[in-house]
Formats: sequence, structure tokens, C-alpha cells
Amino acid sequence: MKRPRKLKRYCPYCKKHTIHDVERVKKKKGSELKQGQRRFRRVMRGYGGFPRPKPEGREKITRRVALRYNCSVCHKIHQSPGIRAKSFEIGE
Repeated sequence: MKRPRKLKRYCPYCKKHTIHDVERVKKKKGSELKQGQRRFRRVMRGYGGFPRPKPEGREKITRRVALRYNCSVCHKIHQSPGIRAKSFEIGE
């Protein structure tokens, strides 16, 4: 899926349609202090197998792409729900 670099869309802060810069949101590193990660580390400690079954052959074909929109008038950034795409690129 190809998307243009600049897009005219509704800005919830200006309350009107303006030009927006589109950029892809990068996945940040997960925190080691979250409860799920702490539980995972505790279960993985010492002897014993993997705590949950390995997901074999269940990988999805498409990835969910999150886009960030930067308003050119008020310079506020907002995000819409992610879209599924097999391949994604931002053009000119």
C-alpha cells in the first residue's frame, strides 16, 4: 500500500481540514518492568520448559501499520487506528 507524504485530512484540534505530514510509527522497546515481562522472567528462571506453547504456523500475512499525522497549521500530532497491509511505503 502506498500513501502520500502529505495528506489533506481533518484536524481534531483546528476542527477543520488541513494538510498533514504522514509518518510511520516505529515500535518502541518493551519495558522490562511491566507485569507480564516480570511474570515471564520468573517462570523462565531455573529448570522447566517454555511457559506457553510456541505459536507455530500461526503468523499473520499482514501487519498492522500505525500512522502519525502532523498538522501543518497547529503542529499537533494525532493518530488514527492502524490499518492492515502486507507491504507499506510512504511516497512523495
